[in-house]
Amino acid sequence: MPLKHIDFNIDTAQGYGIYKNEKEYELLDYVSSVNISCGFHAGDPVLIRDFLLKCKEKNITIGAHIGFNDIAGLGYRPMELSEDEIEAMVIYQIGALASFAKAYSLTIDHVRPHGAMYKQASENYEFSLAIAKAIQKFDKWLVYTGLDNETLDRVASDTGIIVNKELFIDKIYTQEFKPDWDSKKYISDDDALNRIRTVLFSSQIKLGNGVFMPLKADTIHFDTKNPNALELLKKANEIITPTPYNYNKAELSGWV
Repeated sequence: MPLKHIDFNIDTAQGYGIYKNEKEYELLDYVSSVNISCGFHAGDPVLIRDFLLKCKEKNITIGAHIGFNDIAGLGYRPMELSEDEIEAMVIYQIGALASFAKAYSLTIDHVRPHGAMYKQASENYEFSLAIAKAIQKFDKWLVYTGLDNETLDRVASDTGIIVNKELFIDKIYTQEFKPDWDSKKYISDDDALNRIRTVLFSSQIKLGNGVFMPLKADTIHFDTKNPNALELLKKANEIITPTPYNYNKAELSGWV
């Protein structure tokens, strides 16, 4: 059955101090949810506040973009942490964003790991489980965003946490059914748009070897580092009728 709605998502506040990506602001008109960096891998207090207010103005769903405490490496360097350390790191970052959100009468909808943390969570059940448990300690209604695979399914089953299954729209997917983390290349805009159509109408994705695999996507993630991100988002919005829509909380509350 074709999907009626899909969420378009990007990472924001991916800077610190004088190092900012001004193009992120241009993308906000074409997405339905964002992940705001919480200060560990990127994001400073002023940047966090500015993106919160922009999201409020544009009625965009807000999520916490959590990462390893690694400003210098932008959160792309792996770390080995205990469960207690993971819990503290996750709650600290959600709390930082939640405090800002509360000050401006906003709420957080979801939590999405970044970089090395995302990759580790997609491959390591115990690590992903620790993240999920920390999220639930903060708020049992927060949605955990991650890669559509057995690890996320198992964590959701074992904890009861609500999950957002994510598709990377512009990344190469390997034969192992996961993004090619090491590749700096993006697929063409035409291939990306066809990927959206395939997911919407048949819930499948075409892998690097040409094989189609079933995929459950609640949200489509656009990489802000992609030089074609703005044009791709504009074209992608023409496919979705009427517009991209984040419906996790609405669906859970019975409003759809």
